[in-house]
Amino acid sequence: MKALLCKQFGPPESLVLEDVPSPQPGAGEVVISVKAASVNFPDVLIIQNKYQFKPPLPFSPGSELAGVVKLVGDGVHNVRPGDKVIAYTTFGAFAEEVKTESGRLLPMPEGMSFEAAASFILTYGTTDHALRDRGQLRAGETLVVLGAAGGVGVAAIEIGKALGARVIACASSDEKLDVCRLHGADETVNYATEELRERLKALCGAKGVDVIYDAVGGAYTEPAFRAIAWRGRHLVIGFAAGDIPKLPLNLPLLKGAAVIGVFWGEFTRREPQAFAASARQLAWWYQEGRLKPHVSATFPLAKAADAMNLLASRQAKGKVVVTIGA
Repeated sequence: MKALLCKQFGPPESLVLEDVPSPQPGAGEVVISVKAASVNFPDVLIIQNKYQFKPPLPFSPGSELAGVVKLVGDGVHNVRPGDKVIAYTTFGAFAEEVKTESGRLLPMPEGMSFEAAASFILTYGTTDHALRDRGQLRAGETLVVLGAAGGVGVAAIEIGKALGARVIACASSDEKLDVCRLHGADETVNYATEELRERLKALCGAKGVDVIYDAVGGAYTEPAFRAIAWRGRHLVIGFAAGDIPKLPLNLPLLKGAAVIGVFWGEFTRREPQAFAASARQLAWWYQEGRLKPHVSATFPLAKAADAMNLLASRQAKGKVVVTIGA
């Protein structure tokens, strides 16, 4: 089989496409014929040795995929060969086949394409855990989404609306904000041309913002937090801007506000029953038409480095997907 390999840490251009032996499942494991795999920011970080998990070289990046079960190991009873599945792995998805634990699989919702399925569980799972569990977002509250045109940003808009919140989408271009409105954003802010704190205060008045969904970090975190409401919740999702911000701790003190970390991967491992309930809710919302993964670009496996660079340059809208054997 062919796999895109990281043989030495570096930029996406350093990845090489090579033939490698097909994996064989051990006890409790499954081999999947990959049809599509989406690109996420951790994929860009992991090949540069900048991610918290550091797999041994060589390895294939890619952490979210959809495909068909090829082989199952001893003790696997939740899937059979031929089943269409979604899988979330820390690495390995940019290959024609991938081996993973059977507990990391979910059935593909009826009628979902492989491209949409590969764009679903990490972004929507992270966001559902963030908004419903960690942020306790309630109907009638105001949700601000930073980086709203990205994969998790679009998911935050849609889940926020499903929960009955007013959603303010923030992004860096009018073109990206058009995507946000398409997915249900009530208000938009272009933080490349507007002062973020003042614009949020104008939109929210004296009450402020109830929940901030922050997948960007960098220079946008503090201005957004300064518009937070009393007992507001600032959800730390990631740092797409590249810089981890330092927030003056007098700000949460004065607002009685909370800064809340969201680590979906650890949540799935530590709280499998809660994760299963979240996955069922997401599948239900998808079937209702409330969730619509936005795939803005697809690349073949041989061009996966271009897909990663598109995401790293923050030019992508929604999800970027690598198609494999489809």
